[in-house]
Amino acid sequence: MRIIAGLARGRRLISPGGRGAAIRPTADRAREALFSILGPETLAGAAVLDLFAGTGALGLEAISRGARRAVFVDFAPSALGIIQQNIAICDCSSQALVVRHDLLKDLPWGGRRPAVEGFELIFLDPPYRQGWAERLLSGLQAQGLLAPGGTVVFEDHGAERLPEAVGRLRLFDRRRYGDTGFWFYRLEEGEGG
Repeated sequence: MRIIAGLARGRRLISPGGRGAAIRPTADRAREALFSILGPETLAGAAVLDLFAGTGALGLEAISRGARRAVFVDFAPSALGIIQQNIAICDCSSQALVVRHDLLKDLPWGGRRPAVEGFELIFLDPPYRQGWAERLLSGLQAQGLLAPGGTVVFEDHGAERLPEAVGRLRLFDRRRYGDTGFWFYRLEEGEGG
């Protein structure tokens, strides 16, 4: 697993060992396709929130490609250690904040909200095939975490069926790469967050 493009291009990231590991990193091929879809205009100067961050590869790829800051949220101590190591490998500690929180119990994090708000790009990569999409997308919207015009990318097993809309979040694209599926949501204009 490596950073594909940008300032940290080619740097090899630490990933969990072997089959059955609790962390399931997004494959390089799928990540490359995802960032091609997002394009440089989405990333330039963006504040990024990487939920269920695992190895931190999505947020780190975003920083490498021009995001100004990324907040990484995970609960597993093993994931948090890997994220910290990968931040050091990419030499971007001044642009990264790591938060330990169990997102399946409380979205986003029960009052311990990071200082960055109004994220232009949010990655959501919960455990596959667990039916978390509606609850997590509703939570993001209720907390006002997405900046106007921002994008939420939800990753799940490619065979899953995610909602076309959750509140004011509207699906505008969907892509599948092998077993990996990406759903792209944008917040409709209107009152509130």
